[in-house]
Amino acid sequence: MAMKPNTVILFQGDSITDGNRDRGNDLNHILGHGYAYIIAGKLGSEHAESNPHFVNRGVSGDRVSDLYARWNEDAISIKPNILSILVGVNDAWRIVHNDAGGVTDRFERVYRHLLEETMEVLPNTQLVLCEPFILKTKATEQQFAMWHELISDYQGKVRQLAEQFDAVHVPLQDVFDEAVKRKEAEAWLWDGIHPTVAGHYLLAERWLEVVGRSGCLNS
Repeated sequence: MAMKPNTVILFQGDSITDGNRDRGNDLNHILGHGYAYIIAGKLGSEHAESNPHFVNRGVSGDRVSDLYARWNEDAISIKPNILSILVGVNDAWRIVHNDAGGVTDRFERVYRHLLEETMEVLPNTQLVLCEPFILKTKATEQQFAMWHELISDYQGKVRQLAEQFDAVHVPLQDVFDEAVKRKEAEAWLWDGIHPTVAGHYLLAERWLEVVGRSGCLNS
């Protein structure tokens, strides 16, 4: 089935989404070098006649509160047909590392407010909420119990928010849990957090599977 003409798909999040993207007009790098690039390549090729437009506004280091601080400029003003969000690991990082920014855990309350405001202003935008993920590597093993507790909690909250806001929910932890049965964790998330090239492919593959099955690409 053909994609709706001129569909705008916006990817939002932290460094995993950012993918070292170009901030200018270099079309070879503007989407970064990660899952957003892989998704855009596949959909852009398969639906070229429909002229889809892909935008990456991920920013390395962002928590959900940082997303909200730039939301008007980097989300609302773009008026996407599909808005994909992957965030959470930096909220957890600040708590795990006793950073001042993690004194209070604002993940759920700010995420909810962000979604409420988005739906108020862009009621026809389809939300896609991707769950954060973690693996045990040398970089995360020292405090992995805390990492796992926080990320697991965020995963549940993302799932609940997806249900409440009629969003497409993209589960990702199981993808990486299965992958480590084939090869060590560092082959997929090199520091337990950031995907390798192979990890980004797994992420993109699951996104395409779930979002494609939802039918929102053709509505």
